[in-house]
Amino acid sequence: MRINAGCILSSLVLSFLMTSGAMTSGAMADDAVDDAKEAASKASDAKAAEAVDVEIMAMNKELMASLEGRLNALPAIRETDADAVVTFARRGDLHLFLGKFAEAEADYRKMSVVKPEVDQSHWRLGIAMYLAGHPEDAAAQFDKYHSFDNVDRENGIWRYLSHRAAFGKEKAREQLLKYEKDDRPPFREVYQLFEGTLTEDQVLQSISPELPESSRQSRLFYAQLYVGLNDAVEDQPEAAIKALREAVKNEWPREAGFGPDYMWHVGRLQYLRLKTPAK
Repeated sequence: MRINAGCILSSLVLSFLMTSGAMTSGAMADDAVDDAKEAASKASDAKAAEAVDVEIMAMNKELMASLEGRLNALPAIRETDADAVVTFARRGDLHLFLGKFAEAEADYRKMSVVKPEVDQSHWRLGIAMYLAGHPEDAAAQFDKYHSFDNVDRENGIWRYLSHRAAFGKEKAREQLLKYEKDDRPPFREVYQLFEGTLTEDQVLQSISPELPESSRQSRLFYAQLYVGLNDAVEDQPEAAIKALREAVKNEWPREAGFGPDYMWHVGRLQYLRLKTPAK
C-alpha cells in the first residue's frame, strides 16, 4: 500500500484550519457575549444615573423655592445691629446656597468688617470667593485659615483647588501646604490625590466597606465631593458629574448638619453648574 504524503499533509492542514476556525469562532462568540454584557451594564448604569438626575432636579426646584422664601423673609441688616454678624452669615449662606456667589462673598466680607477677628477663620468666605471666580483671593483666605488651624487638611484641599484654578496644576502642587499631623479620613487620601501619589479610584477604594455605615457614608461623601471638584477643575466634566452625583444623593451630610450640609450645597451647585452650563 502506497502512502500519498501530499494527501496526508493536505488533510492535516485542513483539519488544523477547521479546528482553528472553530476555536476562533468560539472566541469571537465569547467576545460578543462579553461586549453585549458590557453594553447592557453601561445602558443600565446610564438609566440609573438618569433617574437620579431627575430626582436631583426635582429636589433642587423645591429647595430653591424654599431658600428664596427664607431669603426674602430676612429683615434689613444694619452693621450696628448687635446680631449683624450672625445675620450677615445667615444671608450669606442663603445667597451661596442659591448660587448667588458674588452676593454671598459680599455678605461674608461684611462679617469681617463688623467683627474683624472672624476673618482669620472665615473658610466660608474663601469658598464664596472660589465659587464667585476669584481663586487667587480664595487661596489667600485659605492661607489665613492655615495660620488659625494648621491641622485641617480640608482647608489645604480648598487652597489647592484655588491655586489649581488660578495658576495651573504644576504650581498648585508646588504650593501645597505641608502637614505634620494627620487629619480625619479621607482628607489625607484626597491630599495624596493632589500630590499625585494616589489615583481617584484608590481614594475611593481606601474607604473600607466594613466601617460603621455612618462613618462609611461620611467618608464616601467627602471623597466623592472632592474627587468631583478636582475633576471639574481638571476640565473633565463627565467624570465630575458622575462623582458629584454620588455626593449629592448621599443622605449623610444633610442629616449631619452645618459643615457637611454646607459642603453638600457646594456639591449640589457644582453638579448643577456642570449639568446645565450657562449659554
